[in-house]
Amino acid sequence: MVQVNVKVTFEGKNYLTNVLATPNTSEEEIYRLAFEQVEKQWKNN
Repeated sequence: MVQVNVKVTFEGKNYLTNVLATPNTSEEEIYRLAFEQVEKQWKNN
């Protein structure tokens, strides 16, 4: 597993989050996981 830092824009704000992924995970999948993390954390606030 590797830790990847991803910058995500959600509702007009930028967030930096970490994603744990295997080395062969595609960039699209890593971004999708990061976006889902940010969305779950901030959509109810």
